[in-house]
Amino acid sequence: MTALPRNVPSSSEVPGGPWLRSSYSTGANNCVETARPDAGPRAGHVAVRDSKNPAGPALLFSPESWAGFTAAF
Repeated sequence: MTALPRNVPSSSEVPGGPWLRSSYSTGANNCVETARPDAGPRAGHVAVRDSKNPAGPALLFSPESWAGFTAAF
């Protein structure tokens, strides 16, 4: 089985949504947004993008990786 890419070139390629802004965000729009794709091979993963560039690339995390990352903070 081939591993999925760890990113997508455009956030518009992430099916499902909605994109949710970090609760740590400020009014200056300096934050990240996350979404959980609900279709296709990326379903169940967590996509992360820069809120200043919503059409830009997104990083993809497995549910286990995302849980480990968020538990560290």
